[in-house]
Amino acid sequence: MPKKSKTDTPTKPSTMWHSIDYERVLVDLDTSKTGLSSKDAAARLHRDGPNELIDRGTKPAARILWEQVTAFMVLLLIGAAFLSLFIGKYFEAGAIGTIVILFSILGFLQEYRAENAIAALRRLAVPEVRVLRDSVITQISAVDLVVGDVVLLEAGNVVPADLRLIEAVNL
Repeated sequence: MPKKSKTDTPTKPSTMWHSIDYERVLVDLDTSKTGLSSKDAAARLHRDGPNELIDRGTKPAARILWEQVTAFMVLLLIGAAFLSLFIGKYFEAGAIGTIVILFSILGFLQEYRAENAIAALRRLAVPEVRVLRDSVITQISAVDLVVGDVVLLEAGNVVPADLRLIEAVNL
């Protein structure tokens, strides 16, 4: 049976890496201040996949609106409005209808803005990043970053992933 390394198990998202001493983080992630070897990085990339946002595609506005109108609560309110109409409570039916329209419009706007925000985040993705691989500073695509990479940042750089700082000057 092959020996499992510390990184065979995915890191827990709840781990508070910033509160752990950086030397302990290096040990836990099976890396060092001089970075990973190219072989280790390739194996981790194969195991964990690329460092990119999952693209589920954007929903068309019509689909977002349809999902808002066919939500359970909205259908329940529409049923209540028809029931109010049936028993002659026209004011109540109008009030419920107004609530349904407002609920649908607000839900649509919120989800539409969220879709646009995610698209903007994808456009902000960092194309290139400097890392230490095989103890040498190398420029790679941010998509190829893996757990345990030592990333070099300078003033003005966009942070390409969740990182644990090892060293900082004038931060």
